[in-house]
Amino acid sequence: MKNIFLLLTLLLGVVLNAETIKANYKVEFGIFGKIGIANAVLTRDKNSYEIDVQLKATGLAKTLSGGRTEHHVSKGHIENGLMVSDMYQVIKSHGSKTINKVYTFDHKNKTVTKKYKSWKNGKVKSESSKTLKFYSKDDLLTLYFNLSKKIDRKVEDKSYTFLAVGAEKQDGKVEIYIPKKSDYSEYKEMLGKNNNSWYARAIIHQNIFSSDKGEMLLRIGNDGITQKAVLKDLIFFGDIRAERI
Repeated sequence: MKNIFLLLTLLLGVVLNAETIKANYKVEFGIFGKIGIANAVLTRDKNSYEIDVQLKATGLAKTLSGGRTEHHVSKGHIENGLMVSDMYQVIKSHGSKTINKVYTFDHKNKTVTKKYKSWKNGKVKSESSKTLKFYSKDDLLTLYFNLSKKIDRKVEDKSYTFLAVGAEKQDGKVEIYIPKKSDYSEYKEMLGKNNNSWYARAIIHQNIFSSDKGEMLLRIGNDGITQKAVLKDLIFFGDIRAERI
């Protein structure tokens, strides 16, 4: 189930690129069919933004995950047209357990502080605070919101490495690849074809992905809104597919 929720988080990071947009997605997983939904809202003006993302399991996945839900919030300011995170919060809940992570950005001193707290049956189980080993202006959501502006040539075969708070298990590194035109057939087969969109591949270096390469294929509209994403080759189960509805 962790695979599904991180997919939704990353997917919704490339969904929104306007003053106020709402977007909904369904997630399907092999023989299980529909296993999750995601709802996102972005509010932005010329000076600041706020992103609010709600994720939840449905059907059999809801039962197997103990009613798993996630709530992601990113708040910050605008610099040169890009979203810059000042605070990123992640709340996860399943069964009797709840986890709350809050990342606070100090852009002047180029540091990020992470506060962690967990509960079980309503009682605090653990609490900690630490400074991350790396600094970035992006969290996982703003990185993907900003992709359309960070990548100018969307049809040029090229690789990019970005840093994002929230991806500390991989030292903050997120790799994005723009495919060769000779590879487009695979993307079209997995994601569909649309003349008003472009393709990308994200490599997710996290142990929670029980997949062959931990790679996610994306079809992103020219307006910055992701139309479809596929997390490839999960062991035993095949692919997870997320599509805008």
